[in-house]
Order: sequence, then C-alpha cells, then structure tokens
Amino acid sequence: MSNSFKLILSKTPLRITFTGGGTDIPAYYRKYGPGAVVSATINKYIYVIIAKNFYSDEIRVSYSITENAIKNVEDIRHPTVRESLKLLDIKSGLQIISITEIPSHGTGLGSSSSFLVGLLNALHAWKGEIVSPEELAKEAIKIEREILREPGGKQDQYMAAYGGFRFIEFHSDETVLTIPTLPKMEDRKLLNDHLLLFYTGKERQSTSIHRDMEENIEDRLEYYNNLKKLAYKTHEYLSKGKWEEIGNLLDENWNFKKNISKTISNDFIDKIYEKAKKAGAIGGKIIGAGGGGFLLFFAPPEKHNEIRKEINLQEEPFRFEPFGSRISFMEEGYP
Repeated sequence: MSNSFKLILSKTPLRITFTGGGTDIPAYYRKYGPGAVVSATINKYIYVIIAKNFYSDEIRVSYSITENAIKNVEDIRHPTVRESLKLLDIKSGLQIISITEIPSHGTGLGSSSSFLVGLLNALHAWKGEIVSPEELAKEAIKIEREILREPGGKQDQYMAAYGGFRFIEFHSDETVLTIPTLPKMEDRKLLNDHLLLFYTGKERQSTSIHRDMEENIEDRLEYYNNLKKLAYKTHEYLSKGKWEEIGNLLDENWNFKKNISKTISNDFIDKIYEKAKKAGAIGGKIIGAGGGGFLLFFAPPEKHNEIRKEINLQEEPFRFEPFGSRISFMEEGYP
C-alpha cells in the first residue's frame, strides 16, 4: 500500500429512478432478461474521507458510531467497510469517516451503494490506483451481492459509479450496458423544473421488500415485463427530447410497481399520491424499493405550491448531477 497520502476525499451522488426499477434484480434479469431502468444522479452526496492514522497498526471507522483502535480488519463491525478493506488488501494505518447529506438508511436513494462505491474509490486512490466506473460498480456488486449476500439489484452501484442520466440494461450473462440519455441541457433543466421530491418521514429496510419481490416473480411476471417496457419507452422519449411525457410514464410505472409486492406501498403513501394528483401532479412514484423514503412527482411548475400545501411533507430540492463518484481532494503526506 502507498503511504504517500495524508488525506483523500471522495464525493459520490445519490440517485433517483424513473422507470424500470425492480427489473435489475438477478431473479428477473437472469431468467427473463434483460432488465432495464432509467435513472439519474442528483446533487445530494455521500462523502468518504480516508486519512492517515497516527497509529500505523490500527484502523478507525467513523459513521453513525465510531469503531476505534481496530487491530484486525476482521473485527470491523461495519460489513461493507470490512469487506472493502479485505478486497483491496488494506490492513491498517488509516481512518475512514463518512458524511451524508441525506439519511443513509431506508430512503430509497441508493445511499448504501453510493457509500460503498465512494469508499472503494477513495481506498483505491489511497493505494495510488485509478479505477474505471465499471470496475467500481463490479467491485461494489461483488461485495453487496456475492460476499455479503444482500438481496437487491445492480442499478445503484452503476449509477453511483457512472453518474448522469442513464438507460441501463442488465443481461442474463451478468453484462451491463449503460447508455447516457437526455443529452440536451435545456431539456434536462426543463424536466428538472417539473419535478418535486418529498421525504415521507418513514425509513424502511429494503431487504424484506427485495426478498418478497424475488420470491414472487413468476406470479407477477406481467408487471415486471411492463416495467421493463416503460424503461425502453422512457429512454426513447428522453432521447428525442419528449421530457413532457415523463409524468404519464411515472404514473404507469407506479401502478405496475405496486403490484409486484404488497410491501412497496401502503395506505399512507397511497393517500399522499392521490392528494398530489388531485393538486395537479401528472404522475409520480416512490423512489427505491418502496415502503417509505422519498416520493417523486412530475407536475407543471405552476402547480408546485398547491402540491406542497396539499401533501405537507418535507421537500428536498435537487438538481441533476452529471458525474459519478470522484476524488474531490487529495493531500500528500510529506514527512
């Protein structure tokens, strides 16, 4: 390992999914693939700091709790930190600190994968290595899906690594195709101006939702196939600058998505959704696996205040982020 750095900071965006979410899980794309989603990264970030530890034989990890004076990587309680250090063969001499702009669990914005991709990016830089977005995404998937056996899809890791506005295809042979979409800045801004993001105030664990999805795919295959078709249609419309159609596509997506698992929505979310539509929203969806977290709505700007008043939830203004995980700061550790 290189000892030439004193401090490294990575900056990794969170993401919102428009259509196709759910078709990126292995139980679907391996048997009925490809899966397909359209997603975009936003200007809400997770920061990971890697700093030199005064004690060269120890590791310190600080997140919602602090694990201090760790002598053996295997003793680290944070699973993705532990497995990342093992994967990259880093044994000691550093501190790892994470900072997030949005609650890091249960929000549906892909925060756990964004943290992992940002951590891997920073650790590679700590070793003096530059890696591609593809390598970062694959390493994150290896840790989350293969080593830790956590249920879920693959879009979060790719979006965190690549960033931007993307159509992503997931093939049965595990290859992934990522295509940038919505290239015109003017269209990007107009779409952004029609979107509202609200926090439901309810965090949820996606693990049980993903398990339910995986166990019942055959019974709900029609809905998965329709979600995939909507992703292709969304990519086509955005590529042609038809951003004004997104509201209707979101509404269709939400109605299909609710049918792939009973845990995706609930009475509270359904009531909020109906209130927003009555107040002028054309369409919307829960972000991520469902059950809580953030709600996204598409509506004409002149209807935004009415929607805000009607649903009375905490709003999170955002803009699209064109870049994926990147190293924002590096300080060399001269003697």
